[in-house]
Amino acid sequence: MHKFRGAVAATAFVAAVALTVGCSGDGQYGEVSGTVTYDGKPIEDGQIKFTSADGKGPTAGDVIKDGKYAAKKVPVGGMRVSISGSKVTGKKKVYDTPDSPVVSITAELLPEKYNDKSDLTFEVKSGANAKNWELAK
Repeated sequence: MHKFRGAVAATAFVAAVALTVGCSGDGQYGEVSGTVTYDGKPIEDGQIKFTSADGKGPTAGDVIKDGKYAAKKVPVGGMRVSISGSKVTGKKKVYDTPDSPVVSITAELLPEKYNDKSDLTFEVKSGANAKNWELAK
C-alpha cells in the first residue's frame, strides 16, 4: 500500500510540474502580424524570420503573401528580423518534352541588408503585436 501511495504522489507531482511549466511558457510568446512593402509595393511572396538577438534562443517566422504575414509563437524579447522576397525572372519547363509543365524561375527581390545581413530588430511582447515593415531601396 505504501508503494502505491508513493507512486500516486510522484505522478501527481510530475503532473503539477508539467502543468506549471506549460502554463508559464504561454506568456513567453507573442504573435506578430502586419504588412511588408518594398519601395512602396507589397511583397507578393516572401518570408519573415524572427531570431533571438543573442542568436541562442528559438526562432519563428511566417510566409509573406500579398504583403501580409502573421507569425505565431514568436519568443518574447529582442528579436533580429530578416525578410526575403522573391521575384519571377523567367520560366522554364520541368521536363524536356513538348507537354511539360512550366515553373517560374525566381531570384531574391530584397537587398542583403534586409535578409542575410539584416540589422532590423523588433521587441516582441506577450500577446498580439502589430508591425508594418516599409522597406526602401
